[in-house]
Formats: sequence, C-alpha cells, structure tokens
Amino acid sequence: MNDTRYIPTMTRAGLAPTHAVEAVDEYGHRRELQVAGERPLTLYIDKKEIVTLMTLGTQPEALALGYLRNQGLIERIEDIKAVQVDWETESVVVTTRNGVARLEERTAHRTVTTGCGQGTVFGNIMEQLERVRLPRVRLLQSAIYDLLTNLNRHNEIYRDAGAVHGCALCRGTEVLMFVEDVGRHNAADAIAGRMWLEGLDGADKIFYTTGRLTSEMVIKVAQMGIPILLSRSGVTQMGLDLARKVGVTMIARAKGTHFLVYHGASDLEFDVRLTARPGDRKETRSESA
Repeated sequence: MNDTRYIPTMTRAGLAPTHAVEAVDEYGHRRELQVAGERPLTLYIDKKEIVTLMTLGTQPEALALGYLRNQGLIERIEDIKAVQVDWETESVVVTTRNGVARLEERTAHRTVTTGCGQGTVFGNIMEQLERVRLPRVRLLQSAIYDLLTNLNRHNEIYRDAGAVHGCALCRGTEVLMFVEDVGRHNAADAIAGRMWLEGLDGADKIFYTTGRLTSEMVIKVAQMGIPILLSRSGVTQMGLDLARKVGVTMIARAKGTHFLVYHGASDLEFDVRLTARPGDRKETRSESA
C-alpha cells in the first residue's frame, strides 16, 4: 500500500543530546561526565517571531510542528510548506502556504506556564478545547504495571546526564515513542509533531510524563486527542480541574505498584490483588487479567 501522508519539506537538524565535561567529585577526583544540552530555538511562522524554546535540540522539526499544533495556531499539516532549522541563527522557520489567519491577534496574549524552562499558552487555546471530545477508555490495573515496567527501559538521557524530563506515547503496554528534553512541555510537543507527521490518532493512546500534571499538560494531551494521562509525579489543582472538564483520565504518583487516580477511576478495572506493601511488586492477577 502506498503511503500518501503529506510531509512538509524539512531539515534533519537534530543535535546530540549530551556533551562530555569534567567535574570534581566529593573526594577531589576529576571525572568525565555527560551533561544535557540546552539551546535556544526561536520559532518563526513565515516572518513573524512566535516564541523562543529552550531545548536539547534532538528533534527540533517535530518540536516546532508539535508546538504549533498544540497551540492551535495551525490545524492542518497540509497548510505547512516547510520547516527549516538553522542552528547558526538558533532559529526554526515554518513556512505556510497561505499564512495564518489573525496571527497577530491570536498570539497577542500569552500565559507563561509552570512548565520547566517556562512554557507558553496563547489566549485562544481554552476556546479550542471546548470542541475537544475524548473517548472513554477502559484500562486494566495490570496493564498500568506492565507499562510502567516497559517505560523503565527508557530515560536514556536522564541516566547519562540527568536534567531532563521524558514523555512517551503508549498504546496498551507498548511504548510507541519516548522523547526526552529539558522541559516536559517540549517533549510533549515533539511527540505531538511526530504524531502529526505519522498520521497517528490519539484515541487509543496513553500519554506518560515524568513531570507533574499541570493544566498545560492536560491541554496538550487533549489537543492530541489522548484520553489517558499518566505520570510518576504529582498533579496541580488547575490541572485536575481541567482534566475533569475535558474528560482526561488522570493517574499520578505512578511507580512500582503505587498510583493514584485523580480522575476517571470508574474506567479502571482493578484486576490485581496486592499481597504486599506498595513498591514490593508482589501481587496476584485475577483470571480476567
């Protein structure tokens, strides 16, 4: 079967995620270590400057696409002609076919969010969320545990250098893609960009992040059409309020056999009978598992 998906003209300008440096440890010994990269990348739509993102730079084209998608500035990838990254000028230029309607007005008001590295949400995004309709998806407790086990095999940059967050797109217990960046919002946007390029629907997916579940993270997964949000960290009140409003199942503090369902518990099937303290990972699965 021929793949007829539309792909804009794009550079392939990903950078190495870590860099070798020297440090002195508590014994006075010199050690060669890896540190995470961090570069500014200013995003332009046609000739208008939109935002500067601080990023590892491993997937800058997908990051730019996902940012525009999650901000609701461009709704169809077919409207994008090219995505060009130039690290000498620390810029990414997105060229559209016919411009973006009311771009000045739509980017006039922005909110700096709690995202690491400071995320940005433009003023019209809440209006667009009113149109979002997420499916209700049944989820097995045992599947959460199996997915967490599979996710532990990732976080490669974090193990080497720390200082990054990871996000993953999952289906069932399978990790479809895992992205790390200096901020969880950047990692989420890069996944959104890759979903756009690959034509992936979010309805049967789970979104995982190592970071806290703020309103910004709920907005992003809702924009991607993903009904389940999973994190090893905590939640904020605004994030929870928004999850309730748009129908995102919110599961946090997920590690080992421990998790907390802040919204959507009625869609979770508890098919594991825990026989030890949370974290010991001793359990008995029911016949239905």
